[in-house]
Amino acid sequence: MLSRPKSLGLRYSSRRPHLNWCYKKRRRNPIDLSFFTSIGGESTLSNAHSALLLVFMLACFESLIGIGLFVSGVFLLGVASYLLSQELISGTQLAISAAAGAMLGDHVGFFFGRFLGPRLHHTRLFIRHADRILKTENMIARWGGIAVPIGRFVPAIRSIVPALLGTSGFAPNRFILIDTLSCATWAGALVLLATGVDKLV
Repeated sequence: MLSRPKSLGLRYSSRRPHLNWCYKKRRRNPIDLSFFTSIGGESTLSNAHSALLLVFMLACFESLIGIGLFVSGVFLLGVASYLLSQELISGTQLAISAAAGAMLGDHVGFFFGRFLGPRLHHTRLFIRHADRILKTENMIARWGGIAVPIGRFVPAIRSIVPALLGTSGFAPNRFILIDTLSCATWAGALVLLATGVDKLV
């Protein structure tokens, strides 16, 4: 008869001849499956970090030149309302994440327009939306820097205003200051609207 290899923690099983050895039962620490459930079994929105990243990306995309024309702000409002209703994130976290994403999108558009200059008007995107571009340029010519907060709260021109300001030679430092204040105010309004939608629903 084979001797029991004590070093491996195995014992001989006489009840199951087709198995020579079986393992002893041991206590093991429970395995944390939260990472896997956040990816597969449950929605990624159940993870606070994923939720904040989603808010950041949506706020950024709707502000980016080109992409922003096709991303509706209603979608971000719906997501924000859901996250607050499920208490997955706080209002402060929502505001900070949304403001950061909006500022990134606006700054990319501004410096992109500043880099291309008048050549931006000859791109396919600007030619296709020539009427909207012309109206936005007239608004910028009339209001100057005030066009930044106006554009932030008007979804139809939100992604166009920063790029057009960049092509106009608007001072970068002044744009950054005005845009930061505008995005912060807009993010606060988003939290209020999302909270209101949650209460109505």
